[in-house]
Formats: sequence, C-alpha cells, structure tokens
Amino acid sequence: MLQEALFRWGRAAVLLVLAVCLLPFGTRAEAAARHTLNYFQTAEVTVNGRNALRIEIGMTGSSDLDYAVTEYEGVRRQLAITVQKTQIGEIEPDIPLPEKYASRMRIKDRGSDTLQFVMDLSQPVSGSYAIHEEKAERRSHKPHRLVIDIFEPVVRAPQAEGAKGHTIVLDPGHGGSDSGAVGPSGVTEASVTLAVSEKVKNLLEASGANVIMTRDADVDVCGPNASADAELQARVNVGAAAPGAEIFISIHCNAFSSSSAHGTEAYYYTYGGTAAEHLATVLNEEIVAATGLSNRGVKTANFYVMKHAPMPASLVELAFVTNDREESLLADDTFQETLAKAIARAIGRYFTEGE
Repeated sequence: MLQEALFRWGRAAVLLVLAVCLLPFGTRAEAAARHTLNYFQTAEVTVNGRNALRIEIGMTGSSDLDYAVTEYEGVRRQLAITVQKTQIGEIEPDIPLPEKYASRMRIKDRGSDTLQFVMDLSQPVSGSYAIHEEKAERRSHKPHRLVIDIFEPVVRAPQAEGAKGHTIVLDPGHGGSDSGAVGPSGVTEASVTLAVSEKVKNLLEASGANVIMTRDADVDVCGPNASADAELQARVNVGAAAPGAEIFISIHCNAFSSSSAHGTEAYYYTYGGTAAEHLATVLNEEIVAATGLSNRGVKTANFYVMKHAPMPASLVELAFVTNDREESLLADDTFQETLAKAIARAIGRYFTEGE
C-alpha cells in the first residue's frame, strides 16, 4: 500500500513539473514582466537648456514598461500615464510636488495590475513634459525606472503693458447650440473664436489685466434654444455685471456665400462715440499689421452686443472662415496666437493712447 501511494505521488509530481514546463511561453513572459514600485525620487535638473522637475519612479523587473500617456487640458491641467502589469508596492499614493511645476502626483490603482500616475500641472500640458525609461544602475543603486521630466513654465513677456490694472470683457462669438459659420472643411466659427479669446485672455492676464469671458467653453451663454436676442443680451449682461469692466470686445469670424470673400474688419456702434471708434480702429490696425490680411476697414453697425453694452464696445471679424485659405489659417494654432497677440497689443494701445 505504501509503495502504491508513493508511486501515485511521484507520478503526480512528474505531471505537475511537465505542466509547468509546458505553459505557453507568453504566459511565463507575462508573469516575468510584472513590476512592483519600490523607488520614488524627484530632482530639479536641466534638460536641453530647460529647467525641469525630474520624477523617477523605480520598480522591480527589467523588462520594458507597457504604458500610455493621456493629456487633459481642462480646468485641471493633468498628465496621466497608465502603466500595465504593475503593482503599487510601498510607494505613497499621493505625493506633493513643487508648485511651479505641478501641485502633486497621485497613483491610482485601476485594477488588473494597472496603475495610473496623474499629475496636476501648473501650465498647459502639451509640450511641457518628456517621458523615457532608464535601466537599473548598480553603482547608484537605482532600479529600472520610468523618468518623467516636467519643464518649468515659460514666462511670457507682457504683450499689452497698457492694459495692466484694467478690466476687459471678451465675448467669443457663438457656441453651444450655435456653431456660427462653418468653413469648407468643417472648421466652426465658435471653436475659433473661443480658442483665440482664451489666448487673448492669457496674454492680458500675463500683462496684469483682469479679464471676464462671456463663455469659456462650447456652451450657450443664456441656454439652449434661447432666442437670438436673449442669447446676445445674456452676453451683454455678463459684461454689465463685471465690476469695473471698461471695454467689451466681441470676437467673430466672417462668412459669405462666395468663397472668394476675404480679409479682416472691425466694427463699432453707430452712436457709440469716439471711445468705441478708437477701440475698433486700434483692433483693426494691429490685426492687419500682424497678419497681412486684406484690410476691409473700420465700419459702423448696430450689432446687438455693441448697441447694448454699457461701455465702449467693438466687434471684430478676424477673417473669412468660408474662404479656403483663411479657414486654414483660422484653424492653425500659431496663427491664432498671432491674432491674439495683435488683439492684446490693440487693447494695450487703447488704454495707453486714450480716446
């Protein structure tokens, strides 16, 4: 009986060894590829002439990491790195970072041996970081590491020094249920006006101005399905309610049935007075000078937001979104920045030169 039992046990052991040996190669490789975090360090370094915060996240194992990067440019500017086949180990899940680079890094367990490193950055995410892996270093006692460099924010030179201390209302035209004019390839007026307005806002605030936006997302200001007048009045109300607001600028893209129409122009209310005319004039001059667009001039009109704004107001038509070439320009981030700088300079001139 004893011999028979030993024989059965021995046969089972041999079968177990064979089963392990016959495991698919991929299964053994996946098991070996798992990492456990065991090291975290930060240091301020210089990378290609730029100051940066270097974050090193170390782990067991030496195989390359399987990771993906996601950028979030909303109210909270976040960089998220999702790493597969990795466990958190002994690393703290919430780590403060130097404020000039990022407020903190959180390590989130997404299940199935998946972790996500989320950093709240102090600047727009795109172009502000670099990621690479480094192998273990015996001399420095460093394990295999994921290295994240977050670059120091670039301090912009003031673009509108004359605007310092002043309050400006920016009105990105259309939005929400109203896309505005649509170009031949689908570029919408609402998306361009918001992008340019946000860039103007950043430049003005860097120059010490206070900026009020009638909208800061792709939304209706009054609400969906509101009448045209109600929507426009809601924009006027934002400006009227802003303490100390001094000027109102509504930013639009032009459109016409013929794709040959082109150029830029600025408007002021027919009975808006010399201040409104001066505002429209400097806007037109700076945009033409910066972009080289055809100058369609400074004109009067009875547009609702100009007529009802309780302050000097102007409406600027940046360019024609219905023109093939100008649509392409309006969708280009660099050209949008050129437009924004021109508008910021015009606002600085307005306050420096007076009426």
